[in-house]
This record gives sequence, C-alpha cells and structure tokens, in this order.
Amino acid sequence: RTMPQGDYIELHQKRVGRRPDHDERLRKKEARAPHKRSKAERKLHGWKAKVVHKERFQEKAVMRKTINLHNERTNKQKDADVIPKGAVPAYLLDREGVSRAKVLSNTIKQKRKEKAGKWNVPLPAVRPITEDEIFKVVKTGKRKRKAWKRMVTKCTFVGPGFTRKPPKFERFIRPMGLRFTKAHVCHPELQATFHLDILAVKKNPQGSGMTQLGVLTKGTVIEVNVADLGLVTPAGKVVWGKYAQVTNNPENDGCVNAILLV
Repeated sequence: RTMPQGDYIELHQKRVGRRPDHDERLRKKEARAPHKRSKAERKLHGWKAKVVHKERFQEKAVMRKTINLHNERTNKQKDADVIPKGAVPAYLLDREGVSRAKVLSNTIKQKRKEKAGKWNVPLPAVRPITEDEIFKVVKTGKRKRKAWKRMVTKCTFVGPGFTRKPPKFERFIRPMGLRFTKAHVCHPELQATFHLDILAVKKNPQGSGMTQLGVLTKGTVIEVNVADLGLVTPAGKVVWGKYAQVTNNPENDGCVNAILLV
C-alpha cells in the first residue's frame, strides 16, 4: 500500500506564506550554482568527466546560438512620405521622418544559412559512394585475422596541427600521399582561379562520418583562406574564410578544384 501523496508543502505556503528572505535566498542560490557546479566538475575524472564535459559543451553551443539570435542592431531609415509642416528647430531636423527597424546583422543571417546547410551550390546532387569504395580493409595481428582497421582511399584534408594516433589505436588510416592542404578555387564573378589554403571541410554529401574524417569527394563544401583576395564585408572588415564546393574527383586528378560560393 502506498502512502497518500498530499500537496502539503503547497498548502502550507498558501496558509502561512514563505520566509521573509525567501527571494533573496533563492537569488543567492542561483548565483552560487555555476561556481558550485564548476567546483564539482573540476574533481571529476575518467568516463564521468567525459560525459559531463560533453553535456556542458552542448549547453554552451546552445547558449552561444541564443545570444547570437538576440544580437540585433537598430537601423534608421528616412521616410520620404513624411513632410514636416511649418518651421522646424535645427535640433529636430535630423529626427523628422525616421523609421526604426530591427535588422539582423549579416553575420547572423550567414550563420543561420550555415545551420540550415542551404547554399546555392554549383553541384546540388552528386553520386552516392559506398563505404567499400572509400575504405579498404587493413588486416592486422600476427595471423592477419583482425580486420577492424580501414585505409581511406580518397583524398583527405587534415589540419596543420594534426598528429597521428599510435598504430595500435588508429582505426582510420589517411595516407600522406592523399592528403591535400591547397585547392584551385575559381571565383565565378571574377572569372579567375586562385591557389588557396584549405581551412576545413565543412560538409561532405556522403555523410557526417566523411566530414569528420575530412574526406574530399566531388560536391564537398570546404572552407578556404581568401585573405589574399582582399574581399571585405559591408562593415569594412577583411573576409578571412569563405566556402567553396569541390567540382572534380581529386583522387583521379591529383589536385582539388573548387568553385567559390558567393
């Protein structure tokens, strides 16, 4: 038999009320919560620390997105229809007929576009590639019975600070001869081709696993360093990285050709 679960706490609060300093205590508790949490997280180690840190990383990502969405600026625009009647003082001349509108900055629009994964790309659809075509099974062990290793047979990109894992723990082998750090990027408006550094692999159409491995296949969206091109934003800041789509099969041609997404 279970005990009757009455709402005696809520009843007591209705009859007697709360402590006089309830709100202040609650505010202090909320203010202390992040410090208390970080103190507990610093003492964690092992798999529990990994789980907690992964959750915290996801929370921070959501927080950053929320902050960016609210990052609006006020835009003033003159209304042509509003004509002031009679004499207007000098200090009111610039205030007449101005409509204020909340305008999302270009960077926020760009980030929203990236999140949705919507780009006007030159190659909207590509041929799906099977895993057997991308990976070659590498047999290991004294009797060559273990078959958990895979060698990537397509071109890949790895960052400048990349260090291989020890052979005993390396699951995916990316051969040095198939690694690329530069791409021939064509600017569609300038009708000129530039030899630019690859910064990252943004999206591979073959799946998220290929994106994480940095596999470069036809249709892959990569980020390239366009600092040398002298491109600037409407605010006057120099554009450092821009997206481009791979248009060839790099493993056949021995180079990466791409078109800049403008």
